Amino acid sequence: MEEEIREKVCVCALNRIFGFKPAIALGLINALGSASAVFQESQDTIRNLIGPFNGYDRIGSRAFEEAKKELETVSRMGYGFICINDPDYPSLLKECEDPPVGLYTSAMSPPSEIFNLRPAIAIVGTRDISPYGREWCRRIIGAISHAKIKPLIVSGLALGTDITAQAQALECGLPTLSVMATGIETIYPHQNRHIGEMIERTPGCALITDYPTGTVPMAYNFLRRNRIIAGMSSATILVESKAQGGGMMTARLAFSYERDVYALPGRVDDLRSQGCNQLIMEKIAEPITDLDELVDKLGLKALKKIKAADIIKEVENKYAGNLPESNLEDLLCILKLIKNTRGITLDELCTRSGKPYSTIAECTGLMESDGIISIDMIQRCSINLKIV
Repeated sequence: MEEEIREKVCVCALNRIFGFKPAIALGLINALGSASAVFQESQDTIRNLIGPFNGYDRIGSRAFEEAKKELETVSRMGYGFICINDPDYPSLLKECEDPPVGLYTSAMSPPSEIFNLRPAIAIVGTRDISPYGREWCRRIIGAISHAKIKPLIVSGLALGTDITAQAQALECGLPTLSVMATGIETIYPHQNRHIGEMIERTPGCALITDYPTGTVPMAYNFLRRNRIIAGMSSATILVESKAQGGGMMTARLAFSYERDVYALPGRVDDLRSQGCNQLIMEKIAEPITDLDELVDKLGLKALKKIKAADIIKEVENKYAGNLPESNLEDLLCILKLIKNTRGITLDELCTRSGKPYSTIAECTGLMESDGIISIDMIQRCSINLKIV
């Protein structure tokens, strides 16, 4: 067997054995020089290095053969496996004290086009997200998508906050990565399978996990995966969370890794904001009060705002030549109404402009996707134009 392949098999085997204690696997690799060297040592030597109660006796030919078969299956299914000594392994995660020694990947892009090319920002929170949390999660992603530097959005594909953030990232053209608590072949929960499959098919995006194939979703698995979300991200944003929850654990892990943590403040009497308010009070998280300021603090460089007086001209220049003249006239007419009546609804735009709803929806949808306007949950429109 070629040396490189043997090393990968040995890393996979150590990951399978010490998945819940990755620091042991990493310590053995560092102490002996490689994963392959670990499997060449006697069990007495391994026991002396890690002690008698940490599974030293599981390191042997059986573990090697099981890992070899698994990697063959993973490859046959179209998935990948990246080792901690690979140059494309997430660099920030490698700096943590307990990184997994191997990661399974599902993506159409190679690791070199996913990891370490751009900042990674984690967005996490409760599964029981409120309308307030959902709206602000989308606003946060929208603001980030219009920054000069486009980050990788990291989350866990869970219901609520995670899927809101990742679906919005895809809609805004941002790459996104899901860290799963199952084997790489299992997208969980099934309600989010369509988003998971979109992530697999989108360049620059990926599903990853450190769990072997066949791992089913168990409660304690989700706690283990949170360290990867926190560890590979330069900053973690907590949108909503109760006083106890996975989002809170991820935020605290990020703080322990000396990463930046931000939290969306909420009402004092809202259970779903207790965690955010608590982290802000403990000075673990900075409150999110201004999206431009948040983008700048994340190091993504917020775009400059255009003066209100220049908006119509700037938008006309932006779309001139790209839209038929009649469509441009419709768009500018609608923009003027929004500029002069902040909070005007789509129905009111129909009435005031005399244009059909399909035209209103098409023009406002185009301007919202380009960051020119914002539309809230009850379809009120407001100017939000930014340029480089």
